[in-house]
Amino acid sequence: MRFVSRIASFVIVAAVVALVATGNFYSPSAVVIACQIGAVALAGWARTAFAPGQFGPTPAPKGGGLIRRGPYRFVRHPMYAAALLLIWATVLSHRSPSTLLIGAAVTLAAVARILDEERRLRERYPDYADYARSTKALLPFIV
Repeated sequence: MRFVSRIASFVIVAAVVALVATGNFYSPSAVVIACQIGAVALAGWARTAFAPGQFGPTPAPKGGGLIRRGPYRFVRHPMYAAALLLIWATVLSHRSPSTLLIGAAVTLAAVARILDEERRLRERYPDYADYARSTKALLPFIV
């Protein structure tokens, strides 16, 4: 699954690069800009919840305990939620077959990473199952 996770990471980064390179990332819409800023703020907030040395680019747990502070109190995967918010706000503001394909690819990539990460977290932390039952994956109180 490590290979799938690396491909998924590449897809997410390549999507942002493609949207910027094609001029489809920027929008004059205040709603889209607010969503993009909110996505970056959510990702930053999620990053601050990690202890030094605990964060890494792969979904493998890096040590320390299960994180339940910051946005992790509300959703299990705030970084992926932020990536999806950023991409879909952008895609929906520049609807075309190519941007919709990018949005779909990022969604599939995020789902692949979430599934891999969930498996690893369940293996590493015995209390993860309880956390998963009480905390939604991406949207508080919904999904």
